[in-house]
Amino acid sequence: MSSQVTLPRLGQGMESGTIVRWLKSEGDKVEKGDPLYELDTEKVTQEVEAEAGGVLLKILAQEGEEIEVGKAIAVIGEQGEDVPAETSEPKAETEEPTEVTEEEPAEEGEPAPEREDERERGREEGPEGPSEPEQRVNGGRVKASPLARRIAKERGIDLAQLSGTGPDGRIVAEDVERAQVAPEPAARLTERGRVETVKLNQMRKTIARRMTEAWEAPAFQIAMSADMTASIRLREALLERVEEAGVRPTYSDILTKVVALALMRHRDMNAHFGGDEVLLFPTANIGIAVAVPHGLVVPVIQSCEAKTIEEIAVARADIVERTRGGKLKVEDLENGTFTISNLGMYGVERFTAVLNPPQAGILAVGAIEERAVVEDGELEIQPRMDLTLTVDHRSVDGATASEFLRTVKSFLEEPGLAL
Repeated sequence: MSSQVTLPRLGQGMESGTIVRWLKSEGDKVEKGDPLYELDTEKVTQEVEAEAGGVLLKILAQEGEEIEVGKAIAVIGEQGEDVPAETSEPKAETEEPTEVTEEEPAEEGEPAPEREDERERGREEGPEGPSEPEQRVNGGRVKASPLARRIAKERGIDLAQLSGTGPDGRIVAEDVERAQVAPEPAARLTERGRVETVKLNQMRKTIARRMTEAWEAPAFQIAMSADMTASIRLREALLERVEEAGVRPTYSDILTKVVALALMRHRDMNAHFGGDEVLLFPTANIGIAVAVPHGLVVPVIQSCEAKTIEEIAVARADIVERTRGGKLKVEDLENGTFTISNLGMYGVERFTAVLNPPQAGILAVGAIEERAVVEDGELEIQPRMDLTLTVDHRSVDGATASEFLRTVKSFLEEPGLAL
């Protein structure tokens, strides 16, 4: 008997995803656990495995199509089995309902449901009336590569208006790059030219939503400066132990280890705020902020307190490479208990990072700089690094945050204290 393949929820808060690429074609044999398709969510792009074996009888969601969680995207069954009529084609967005089953109770002020479709069509058509019908092929869809669909979606370009130069008229990325975007309204023009409009992709929409949520938290910041002389010597000693093909430990790796050990001593900082409760975690799962094109991703290194600096370096190199290559899995982004954001490699001296809710804190790290410092009445030059801690005041108070940051500072200045 055939079974529907539905879009899974691959993380808390996920509401929809975009099919990037089908890894199987209709008629292909599928084993349970085989990679079936690539799914792009607001966090990651990853392969999704088949939950049942058989033959891929029908694909209901095309590449580049955004699908709601729980919606049927394919049918798997036995060879030659008929596909149920109700799943043969996905329902079009503007299709008129043929049968009313059960209505949800409407909120006060909500427009009548029987008129909403007409309003939606009116908004799409605009004041000039209905638009030209799209020229579609291949069962009602424009033939285009996944990359072309993604670029077109980000730039607001209608693929139906383009001519493809790929095989069989398929639209490729170069066709979208060459496409002329419709002129902006007069109000969007300035004396120096047209104002460019860049639509938010899924990642930037998520970042905007998350930053808005973070800004609502009553946060405060404290800062200290650490003498990095001992940490520099530690890194030099670690580099001497690295084999030619090994991963070179960085100051971020040392900092990750130091922060993890400090979190174990100050567990109130290794926490999530949960409304009417605070969750204290037994392990330090450190999120590392990684810049990617058009956004920021925070993959998590698990149980950093139990790893050596060399092991943290290997884990960090792997997860950063997969982040920038779009190969992260959902589990790489889950269960983080604290976040480090390091902009020192860009020459930034100090900055304030925004909270990563529901985590209680995030540490912003600047560049190591030589500064004049008075020690025991004498002026000397020291390599120093600024540490700025942002804390959710709902779960952590100033004294607790100060003790934690002082411990981080002391561990950096004398790593032996962490033993």
